[in-house]
Amino acid sequence: MLLTQRLPEPYRPEAAIVAQRLTSLGQALDWVAVARVAAPWVQAVRDNPPPFWAMESLLKEYPISSAEGLALMRLAEALLRVPDAETAIALTADQLGRADFEGSSDKVISRLSSTAIALSKHFLPTVGDKTGEPGLLAKLGARTVVAATLRAVQLLGRQFVLGQTMAEGMSEAVSAKKKTPNLRYSYDMLGEGSRTDADALNHLKSYQNAIAAIATTSSPTRACEDNDGISIKLSALHPRYEYAQVDRVLAELVPRVWGLCEQAARANINLTIDAEEVDRLELSLAVFEALLAKVAEQCPQWRGFGLAMQSYQTNAQELVQHVIALARQYKLRLMCRLVKGAYWDAEIKRAQELGLPHYPVFTHKHHTDVSYLACAKALLESPDALYPQFASHNAATIAAILQMAEKTGSPFELQRLHGMGEGIHDEVLKNPQIACRVYAPVGAHKDLLAYLVRRLLENGANSSFVHQLADETLPVAELLVSPLRQEPHPSLPLPLALFGTQRPNSAGLDLTVPAMRDSLLAAYASTQVPSVPVFDAKLVSGPLSISTSSYKTWSKIPVTERAATLRQSADALQTQLPQFCALLVKEAFKTWNDAISEVREAIDFLRYYAAQAEAIMQPQTLPGKEGNTMLGITGESNELFLTGRGAWVCISPWNFPLAIFTGQIAAALVTGNTVLAKPAEQTPGVALAMVKLMHAAGVPEGALQLLHGPGETVGAALVAAPGVAGVVFTGSTQVAKTINRTLAAKDGPIVPLIAETGGINAMLVDSTALPEQVCDVVMQSAFRSAGQRCSALRLLCLHEEIADHVIEMICGAARELVVGDPADLATDLGPVIDAEAFAGIQQQLQRLDVEAKRLPAQSGKGQAATSKVANLIAPQAYEVANISDLKQEIFGPVLHIVRWTSDPLKVIEQINGLGYGLTIGIQTRIDSRAQALAHAAHIGNVYINRNQIGAVVGVQPFGGEGLSGTGPKAGGPHYLYRFCAEQTITINTTAAGGNAALLAG
Repeated sequence: MLLTQRLPEPYRPEAAIVAQRLTSLGQALDWVAVARVAAPWVQAVRDNPPPFWAMESLLKEYPISSAEGLALMRLAEALLRVPDAETAIALTADQLGRADFEGSSDKVISRLSSTAIALSKHFLPTVGDKTGEPGLLAKLGARTVVAATLRAVQLLGRQFVLGQTMAEGMSEAVSAKKKTPNLRYSYDMLGEGSRTDADALNHLKSYQNAIAAIATTSSPTRACEDNDGISIKLSALHPRYEYAQVDRVLAELVPRVWGLCEQAARANINLTIDAEEVDRLELSLAVFEALLAKVAEQCPQWRGFGLAMQSYQTNAQELVQHVIALARQYKLRLMCRLVKGAYWDAEIKRAQELGLPHYPVFTHKHHTDVSYLACAKALLESPDALYPQFASHNAATIAAILQMAEKTGSPFELQRLHGMGEGIHDEVLKNPQIACRVYAPVGAHKDLLAYLVRRLLENGANSSFVHQLADETLPVAELLVSPLRQEPHPSLPLPLALFGTQRPNSAGLDLTVPAMRDSLLAAYASTQVPSVPVFDAKLVSGPLSISTSSYKTWSKIPVTERAATLRQSADALQTQLPQFCALLVKEAFKTWNDAISEVREAIDFLRYYAAQAEAIMQPQTLPGKEGNTMLGITGESNELFLTGRGAWVCISPWNFPLAIFTGQIAAALVTGNTVLAKPAEQTPGVALAMVKLMHAAGVPEGALQLLHGPGETVGAALVAAPGVAGVVFTGSTQVAKTINRTLAAKDGPIVPLIAETGGINAMLVDSTALPEQVCDVVMQSAFRSAGQRCSALRLLCLHEEIADHVIEMICGAARELVVGDPADLATDLGPVIDAEAFAGIQQQLQRLDVEAKRLPAQSGKGQAATSKVANLIAPQAYEVANISDLKQEIFGPVLHIVRWTSDPLKVIEQINGLGYGLTIGIQTRIDSRAQALAHAAHIGNVYINRNQIGAVVGVQPFGGEGLSGTGPKAGGPHYLYRFCAEQTITINTTAAGGNAALLAG
């Protein structure tokens, strides 16, 4: 099922949208009057600073940009969940060891830090200390300090969590209301989005219990807005709350949420659906409208249903208008919260990673403020449809809301987060006619971490009002300056301009946007996999002769022209991205997201190598200059030149039949070589299409020839042929060794070999890692592309203290993955490449069933799918006893898990002992540990606290060592040199009779 798009595409030019928002505001605001109202509030807060634990004080004392603020944030994020003392000591020492809390001021440091932080550094082991095991006294001291630091972090957490249970939270709320009667509460149950269905059902039960508790204090006769309420996250109630899974979401999630709605309606309380990321917005609206229809039919009298809307989104005002229209369509009065936004950094990064045309959020903070005010105006003008709830800690924004509300006479309430913005709101609430609802998290401290860090990051930013409020050097007038202005350009480079003048970034697609998605589906409907004739290996001398002859002319073409040809190829490939994606799905069984990423990688290779070649293939004068002085012996010139070598054989694999194929031939061609390209026999259609594209872009047919056929015949004949100048190969270690032996046995010149092979790629996880984050990166690293990436995760090493919980989460998440037809947008794993690969993996699974412990990672749905789609293998997971039990790579969706204790460096030693060295993941919050482990690993690509696949050209050069390849790294600054010969030309400039230059000087 595909959703109808309700809102405009979010990736639009920022300046034009802000201009529209300013126009919609018109003359609605007198900003001089706004500042005049807000200024006394600000001054009152500065004259009566909040207590030391408040967010404003913490950010003043420990700015997030400082080492101390960063250490505090890291400890708050991780320390509470660490189960073992040794790791807790290491984490505390690591973070406190890089900060100076002893210089902090007055009561803040005396009450929070001197007992738990500043003194800690005197008792904890020094980071990186190799002097041996600490004595008993030192151990006791360290444990005591960790306990004190842990208590400090718990105290910090208490300021932002109303209670660890609903009973605690509601008791705190009663106390607060006695002091400030015009307070209301919206309870939020802490926790991350669900990864498993068991998690989702637990969250559902938590929400049900919370509503039942709130119902005991609510009044059926009061207006719904006068009662306390609850906020829910849809991502907490379904493990696959994402656009591609719309059918499952509507079938499974809507009934769960409707049950909560019925319960809230009976209790006459407000239920708000929290806002999430842009790529889930259309899905959220589909769920919201399905629920609205039920509300209108079964409880139309309920006036408490609503959702949160984020003004930092570029389509926020259109969202507000859409929700108003829905309320009128279904004849309901909704309660909707307007916020500025909670996922700004994640939205920016996602747009950059996907190569989207614009950002879906405003990059200037005051543009978000403009959007907020425009949305607020629309809400206040629609009291028949909405009861608006304005969430802000910004004094100027609140004053502007009050000014607009006075003109319309519309009812409304303010909102703030518990533990934040109390000073400003205390001043505002001196007016008893104004109500404020407190967004109040409830839950165990261990569940606070992600929420707290998000609050710290949001409000610790230099542009944040909360941050600036605490800066008494900033004049009040400057703090309250009008946001009603438009910047002509974003504050960040657009995603397509991330690499500046070096090269454009490749453009990608967001499959949640119909216009982008439809181009792919149309291409799929019209694309046919071409038939490619098999080359006769006995005739290899003919193409080699053509290639050698073409080299004589191609190598003499200036590098700037060769680079221009690559850029023209890149531009053509960008234009034809939908067609190449469709071809990858049909021939290589790629899922759509994988296909888009691969085409983009090929484009990036073409542009990156073009720029690199122009830089390195210019003559270099040696030994060069120092200032204006030419170095070296007078009377002679010395220049170093790079030239092509001749005809190169490029042998590429089926798992990246476009990206690796293109990267190999682009590197060889731009350095002046000619190419005999031997693609994988499973995917020749993709290769043929790319060769035709490059010929059309200007690469001579003799310089680039395609020879399709089995590796055992065509590939072997090419490698063995006399006159081959070099071989570049990606594939198995066994074949790479065969090629190496063949080249070594040949007479004539020593032929260079560039080989990139696979590996038993590991990930080490210690007990400071966030389990949900680990689960996410394991799903991506082990099972994306059906595990058919040379970088894919094969061996997960889990710390014993967290292993049970993480294994349970990983298996539960794996069971939620969709296996099936790769052309289906909902599919996570397509089939393995062919029947031979399928049979080989099945044989390995039979062996593991005997030698290891099978884990429940496969669902019944996965088993059903495997019976319908050829060569489909659902995710598999096995627990093994030792790292050394792994003898070879299984090239498919198979994950091995091993437990470890004691020293993580010993784990790295065992991983090194496997002999492979391609990728490794490290999951830890101990920075010094991450660096030590990375440097100890004899591995080409180390990924810390992220997945370990998807290396970006020119950013993460890719390639391994040992059994994983020869180097140099593809997509890196050293790669092209291997395709070149070097020549030094020395000229005696005095041969004609004297040193004229020296005499003239």
